[in-house]
Amino acid sequence: MDESLVRIRHERSKKDFPDVSFRDDEYVEYVFSRAKVCLWGILLATFSVLVIILLAFLFVLLGQEKLDEMGKRFLFILLFALLAAAILISLVAVKIYRGNRLFVTNKRVIQLIMNTIVSSSVNVIDLSSIEDASFRQDTIMQRLFHYGTLRLATVGDETTYTFKYSDITPEELKGVSRLISVAKKTMTKD
Repeated sequence: MDESLVRIRHERSKKDFPDVSFRDDEYVEYVFSRAKVCLWGILLATFSVLVIILLAFLFVLLGQEKLDEMGKRFLFILLFALLAAAILISLVAVKIYRGNRLFVTNKRVIQLIMNTIVSSSVNVIDLSSIEDASFRQDTIMQRLFHYGTLRLATVGDETTYTFKYSDITPEELKGVSRLISVAKKTMTKD
């Protein structure tokens, strides 16, 4: 590839992804994030919890005609606290879910993992160290909504890196495999 084009793509990658540190002449080929259908599952679960909380409080309020003003205020404060907690938990879950990304550059695979709000990790693998790249779908839901697990197995120490809930297309998997093949050929020439 032309040196000026590599430099332009490198600068663009640094600008688009400031949270990733790139080597010289390294640029992003693919960016994978978690499947959006699973994000809708989180939001649907939150909505369901909110409806259940509201229905439970309506049931309690309608069944308690003898409740004085102080009791009603306490129930409304409790209702507000439960609703706020459910929404806060949902926002944290969405932030964590969206914080997981996988970058495939022309030289490496960089995986950003967010386990909790305060716990995260970065896995970096040279493309030439990857022996096998595969995509697996285990359930009917995964097949129906086109998401699954990307698996990258390394040479030597048999370490396997996985990226769950990914919506990688077959064309993208072929592209990643092609990049791995090119990296291996480049390594053997050096």
